[in-house]
Amino acid sequence: MYIKKQSNNDNNENNIFWVTMTDLMTALVLVFIVLFFYTYMVSYNDKIEQVQEQQKVAKELKETLQEKKIDAQIDSISGIVKISDLELFDLNSYELSQKGKDYLSKFAPAYLDSIFTNEYLNENIDKIIIQGHTDSQTFAGKYSADEQYMKNMELSLKRAYEVANYMTNTPYNKANGNRLRKMIVVEGASFSNPVLTKGKEDYAKSRRVELKIIMKEKSSFRNMLNKSDTDVQ
Repeated sequence: MYIKKQSNNDNNENNIFWVTMTDLMTALVLVFIVLFFYTYMVSYNDKIEQVQEQQKVAKELKETLQEKKIDAQIDSISGIVKISDLELFDLNSYELSQKGKDYLSKFAPAYLDSIFTNEYLNENIDKIIIQGHTDSQTFAGKYSADEQYMKNMELSLKRAYEVANYMTNTPYNKANGNRLRKMIVVEGASFSNPVLTKGKEDYAKSRRVELKIIMKEKSSFRNMLNKSDTDVQ
């Protein structure tokens, strides 16, 4: 029987190959770890910056409305405006009351114009969501739980639409009309997000219309990659 003896040169070549592959894999893993950490830090910093900007915008919106003597509940962090249904509608109705029209006639131009005159907002705003909410009290009649929810969904959606429709007809700066029409989104939320007080639903506060400003997504890492692609071209 003939047995071929492997030479030392063969062993050395194999060892060099595996050492090279190990080094390469280690280097790739390190590159991925660095990229992951960098992306995470950039994303985290972007979020911190966005929260700070939202707080600044919320403060400016609040000050603008106060100057015009318009009472509005504005969240100091998100800038979400909450308007009670009592300010806008009669009970179980989606048609704006005269009180509601009077309120929106003052509120809407001040709110919309302050958005477009704010440099940061004007450059970075993506959407204005007008979202209706109801409380969880049921309609009279024999309706299933799903039917009750959807009837409230219909009511919340119609109320949000009425607010959006009236706002776009108020005397805000019409030079921004084309942009505004592309930004407005109308939503209904039924009673999916009630307002709780001491663990119990506050029916009056749950019935509301909210205005939310949605900013464009911003990522320094993505912008860096896009810039690199442009430079290469």
